[in-house]
Amino acid sequence: MTDVHHAVPLPLLFLFSLFFAALPADGLADNADRLQQLRQQIHDLRSELDSDRQRRQSLQSRLRNMEKRIGKTAALLRELDQQIQRQKRELKTLQKKQQGLHNDLRQHRLALARQLRAAYANGQQEYLKILLSQQDPAAVARTLTYYDYYNRARLKEMHAINSRLTELTTLEKKIHQQTRQLEQNRTERTHEGQQLEHSRSERSQLLSKLKKDIRGKDQRLSQLLEDEKSLQRLLKRIAERPLKAPMELGEGKPFAQLRGKLIWPTAGRITANFGSRRKVGKLRWQGVRISTREGTEVRAISHGQVAFSDWLRGFGLLTIIDHGDGYMSLYGGNQSLYKEVGDWVEVGEAIAAVGNSGGNEKHALYFEIRHQGKPINPLKWCRGKPKKVASR
Repeated sequence: MTDVHHAVPLPLLFLFSLFFAALPADGLADNADRLQQLRQQIHDLRSELDSDRQRRQSLQSRLRNMEKRIGKTAALLRELDQQIQRQKRELKTLQKKQQGLHNDLRQHRLALARQLRAAYANGQQEYLKILLSQQDPAAVARTLTYYDYYNRARLKEMHAINSRLTELTTLEKKIHQQTRQLEQNRTERTHEGQQLEHSRSERSQLLSKLKKDIRGKDQRLSQLLEDEKSLQRLLKRIAERPLKAPMELGEGKPFAQLRGKLIWPTAGRITANFGSRRKVGKLRWQGVRISTREGTEVRAISHGQVAFSDWLRGFGLLTIIDHGDGYMSLYGGNQSLYKEVGDWVEVGEAIAAVGNSGGNEKHALYFEIRHQGKPINPLKWCRGKPKKVASR
């Protein structure tokens, strides 16, 4: 393909040819300055095209860094929220255990108090009766031993309960401290949240600049074709790398046997079908777009190994899972990525969160399934349709 950035624009080339056709042989010297001007115009236009290309690449680079930063911040906030919820659940469990031990301790104290009152009221009289009635001294010893054993058993159990209460109190203080620390971290992350919104605003301005920079459908088509070629090169490199471990996990079935049985990666509504026409040129969708809320979890459709987890132009934050035997699934346009290259994932495991990265305006997951690098229709491989998004 001719490089559009270095080729001479057709209008100027046509003007250049007309210029020479119109000039008589003896007029070349007189019009040397006009020829020089025309050459300068061509040079200026080439410089302008090169400048446009560099500016566009710079904007794409800024967009890439910004969307990756947004993704990391969102993932960190999610992890903090999960930690806080885990700590609160643990604290609640400890409080229930503590309350139960308090109740047990109270019952033992009441029982011991009743026993002591009875021993005080009856113990000496019973002892005198035994002596006066000349009962067997061995019976007296057994009775006293019984009372002593019973009291010591109660006291031992009370000490054990007190020890556990002390331990639980220490744990409760620790959990409270951890929870306060997490809440403090969450408050501190408010600044990051504000920075996140600022980044989103800056991203929106960048997208406007990119749209203005890409003039007309021809340039848009050219960019989409370049994006597809980049993806093809990436998939080829992935296919050349064997899996790092055998595919003996999960449901244990080869991917080829799961046709029509796979889960959908996220809940939502399909807004672009496989094979349907795109808005520019004769390009068609090689996957499906599933529109849904920002932050909705993206789940692996089957077990496999993460082969790519990064930002790719045109696809944003992208995760690619290798399922073996030449089958791969692609999840693009994410807000955050939860897995790294080399991670093994099970079916239904959360791998990302839906976003609008890659220069998209609306939140949606771009989802593909490929075999030997060629796209195949997800509608024929996933069962039913994606579930509707649950209302908040």
